[in-house]
Amino acid sequence: MSHEAILDLCLREFRRTKQLADRAITQLDDEQFFRALAADGNSVAIVVKHVAGNARSRWRDFLTSDGEKPDRDRDSEFVLDDRDTRADLIRRWEEGWAYLFGALEPLGEADLDREVKIRGEALSVLQAIHRQLSHYAYHVGQIVLLART
Repeated sequence: MSHEAILDLCLREFRRTKQLADRAITQLDDEQFFRALAADGNSVAIVVKHVAGNARSRWRDFLTSDGEKPDRDRDSEFVLDDRDTRADLIRRWEEGWAYLFGALEPLGEADLDREVKIRGEALSVLQAIHRQLSHYAYHVGQIVLLART
């Protein structure tokens, strides 16, 4: 299988993963969206905030800067404050996914062997894509579980 075919498969999986999360999220009212199942657990809102923050950091300037941007405050992604309305969290979620698709859609086969860095760790573009696909699938699984509970 060519790198181009692999990239197309990854893009399809990212779209499918996002669609699965979006369908689960739209079924929730605000109380369900912000509810955690345990005192130390995450709500759908928290997972949305984290994935949005991660995507913004990883995919913004994907080929040219470290995927862990200096302006990211990862710890704050797991705390909700008054500014974290459902509408704002969904806006950030959509923005994060837009960064992802904006970074991946223009890539060509030759780009997949290029090197990028995440937290200083050198990865091929293809490795970085797979790493993020796995990460987002994990969190979307959490969203689906929380939406069904």
